[in-house]
Amino acid sequence: MQPITALSIAGSDSGGGAGIQADIRTFSAFGVHATTALTALTAQNTEGVSGIVNIDPDFVEAQIRAIVTDFVVRATKTGMLAQARTVERVSELARQGLLPHLVVDPVLVSTSGDALMAEGGVDAYRSALIPLAEVVTPNLHEAAVLCGVDVHDVRDLEDLTKLARTILAMGPSFVLVKGGHLAYTPSAEHAPDLLLGHDDLVVFDAMRVETLNDHGTGCSLSAAIAAGLGLGRSVLDATRDAKSFVLAALTSASTWHLGQGRGPIDHFGWNG
Repeated sequence: MQPITALSIAGSDSGGGAGIQADIRTFSAFGVHATTALTALTAQNTEGVSGIVNIDPDFVEAQIRAIVTDFVVRATKTGMLAQARTVERVSELARQGLLPHLVVDPVLVSTSGDALMAEGGVDAYRSALIPLAEVVTPNLHEAAVLCGVDVHDVRDLEDLTKLARTILAMGPSFVLVKGGHLAYTPSAEHAPDLLLGHDDLVVFDAMRVETLNDHGTGCSLSAAIAAGLGLGRSVLDATRDAKSFVLAALTSASTWHLGQGRGPIDHFGWNG
């Protein structure tokens, strides 16, 4: 088998649950060779982030160019970009056609509530990077920030759809708003994700998995979509497969006890 190559442009999670580490495991689970460009180093565990060192955008670009001049990259995803200058630099490379099948996960805040984006980053996402994305995958809180909306005013699927339409108007081909934090009706036992394109609106619904081991779900979902796109699947099929993958990984890891806080998911089905 000749594997394809995908690229993750994201930060490192020293606890191994999210970030580049989750992306590598996700790509591997899909049989995709993972290449990486680090944007930041975090001192992080399951309980939170205690320190961040941002990598200079020049060196982020050097990493990306080292990959794309050697490998045939079939898909790209961005995760934690950490600072506006890095968002803008990645956008420049995307405009040059170096980042195919671009999936943008606009990482703004960690699972534990720690800020992962410096001042100016939100505006840079809106104006520079999101318009170039094939798929943008904000969670509910990130979508609210991008749209300038109080997240507490987002109460149902209609509100979720309004957020998706606002982000779609920024220029991407598709928006996937992850509704795992939504107080969903008729039952809070569901975790709906809403995929919106210019001609499509699909709700991917699944039962909510009650577990503390959900660190890295957003990173893994966007990486799984990128892997699917690189393998030639449509956005709809890649998203459906990614949703199923993350649900299985959450379920398999639901009884793990790794760390004292929110643990990782089971990318490889070890408990399957």
